[in-house]
Amino acid sequence: MKIDLKKDRRDLYLPGSKDFVEVLVPPITYLAVDGHGDPNTSAAYPLAVQALYASAYAVKFALRARTGEDFVVGPLEGLWSSPDPTAFTAGRKQEWDWTMLSPLPGVVGDRDVEAGREAAARKKPGLDLSGVRVLDYDEGRSLQILHIGPYDTEAPTLARLHHEVMPAAGLAFNGRHHEIYLGDPRRASPATLRTVLRQPVTPIG
Repeated sequence: MKIDLKKDRRDLYLPGSKDFVEVLVPPITYLAVDGHGDPNTSAAYPLAVQALYASAYAVKFALRARTGEDFVVGPLEGLWSSPDPTAFTAGRKQEWDWTMLSPLPGVVGDRDVEAGREAAARKKPGLDLSGVRVLDYDEGRSLQILHIGPYDTEAPTLARLHHEVMPAAGLAFNGRHHEIYLGDPRRASPATLRTVLRQPVTPIG
């Protein structure tokens, strides 16, 4: 059976859409690629995502060749930040820093990643894979919710989190805003897109 993190950890990938819920996120290893600017207009963004997926699938096949084990390449994820947090609720996308992610299950070893890098480079010689790196990320205590609808309508939900939910619970920011894209914008209508919105938190003081 394939390892499928989305099914195995439904608490992390399938929260409800009505209220923010608290979750304890364990340390997870990702393939990651960094960038800056509006993902809708930046020429670097789609190339970064292509490099990430090419690497993730190559690692998947390298693991299967080495051990016989297999995993489902997870949905695209992203860490987002800005020197000014209001850039998110105000929609100033040109100020955003992003790190796009693809999670790796624990059975993946360093040799699988290296073999995957080499295989992806051979298969996609015209694609720059140099920015793809391994990231060990520990979010810990977090609040999350499922957003249904276009990405551009997330702002009111994030404003409620920042200005109502977190202050009422006595919580402060403790890491970058995290999104998990369960829908494919190339195939689904914007109204039906599903996105997990997650924020690591810590008690104030």
